[in-house]
Amino acid sequence: MAFMTNTRGTARTDIPGRLSAFVSAAKIRMDQYRTFRRTLSELSALTDRELADLGINRSMINSIASEAAYGG
Repeated sequence: MAFMTNTRGTARTDIPGRLSAFVSAAKIRMDQYRTFRRTLSELSALTDRELADLGINRSMINSIASEAAYGG
């Protein structure tokens, strides 16, 4: 027994949902990037002494900013 599935109709009706998901994901990524840049800027502005007081080396700033923005 054969059967047929219509996939064209569902793809066209899902365009608003897919567009909304794309915009939402783009907003999340932009927020993450802003957090990364802000953290990077603030830590880079500290002196070596201030960083040492926090237990941070200057070489760790990139990874700390990345973890703050993107997790993990």
